[in-house]
Amino acid sequence: MEGGSLIFRTQELRDLINCLTAIDDPGDEVAVVGALRSAAFACSDVELAEHRRAGLRFNYLAPALDDRPGPVAEALAGALGARTALACPAFPATGRSVYQGHLFVGDKLLSESGMEHHPLTPMTDPDLRRWLALQTSDPVGHVPAAAVWAGTDAIRERIGSEAARGCRLIIADAVRDDDLFALGRAAADDVFLTGGSGIALGLPDNFRRKGLLKEKDDALRPQTDGRTAVLSGSCSGATRQQVAVHARTAPALPVSADDLMDGKVTAETAADWVLRQDGLPLVYSSSDPVAVTAAQTRYGREQVTGRFEAFFAAVARAIVARGITRLITAGGETSGAVVEALGLDRLAIGPEISPGVPALRATDDLTLALKSGNFGSEDFFSKAQAVLAGRHGGAPQNCARTHVSVRGLAPHRG
Repeated sequence: MEGGSLIFRTQELRDLINCLTAIDDPGDEVAVVGALRSAAFACSDVELAEHRRAGLRFNYLAPALDDRPGPVAEALAGALGARTALACPAFPATGRSVYQGHLFVGDKLLSESGMEHHPLTPMTDPDLRRWLALQTSDPVGHVPAAAVWAGTDAIRERIGSEAARGCRLIIADAVRDDDLFALGRAAADDVFLTGGSGIALGLPDNFRRKGLLKEKDDALRPQTDGRTAVLSGSCSGATRQQVAVHARTAPALPVSADDLMDGKVTAETAADWVLRQDGLPLVYSSSDPVAVTAAQTRYGREQVTGRFEAFFAAVARAIVARGITRLITAGGETSGAVVEALGLDRLAIGPEISPGVPALRATDDLTLALKSGNFGSEDFFSKAQAVLAGRHGGAPQNCARTHVSVRGLAPHRG
């Protein structure tokens, strides 16, 4: 031994360091794996490999599979009596595509897109069939791109063959808008579709063919009077960038988990702040995944999530009651909480703000823009305000009006 350095080469000390590092940073999967392989836990390489192949993380604070969408989709399909349900989260206009059952964001697999670090629903496996199979009691089917490109009959034939082998939820490939239209035609008689808003792209043509949707209805009236506010609870990379860009030139109120849990910021104080501001005020809890994970570790994930949803719901009620007529929300949980808090059961769909995000009329005095975390350009908030007010492109925007029921809306992850 020279200078006491030999002790640092012992396996016991390396194991101890790995254990302490894993405790300090549950997201350090190298340290977690090292600790699990140590004599303290004695997990074999085979067990660890099987854990990874199942699409699971080594972050022991990651959400359980009970929080995933699979059980909800399966339950809804059962309640509606759906023999099969296509599931397709593709939205090519926003860079989301599904090929060979794998979800891509641009040219990256979902598991390499940043979503693997999502604080609520980390996506570490891009194979949607395998990921969904972990959450459902039935096998998960697949309509491959070759069948989609072959047309409606081929899609229906594939759905039938997957149903015959016991699959209810069926992942569908889609890399172009034309693929979504093809899936929509094939699903014309289905009662339940899931995966994302893109899968609905082909549905209006079905409704028109059945005489359920007019070619042109009365225009969606823009909300020209009143004021606008933005509430953002999303922690996605796209929303964090939108928040950063907006905060450079507009009033922005950050709300941390510590502020909320300690009572330093309440819905009442946040609402008062919004109504005192000029311009387009933003209240946001959007933060990087490391900070979110740290807060969840201190207070508990369910506690933090529940408090933020209740906070944004209460802020929305307060500011709408006091004169906000255009409300923009970012984040699936935030949008769901706001819609439920305002007691909305029907929305009229208007012009598109960004791909996948339309302007919505909720009441005679309220218009909304509800966006998932990863949607929209950097200037989304100011762009949404302009569209809701009818100023986009220098002239009021009109569009055929479609109503969608949101009764019983459940917040979705995003």
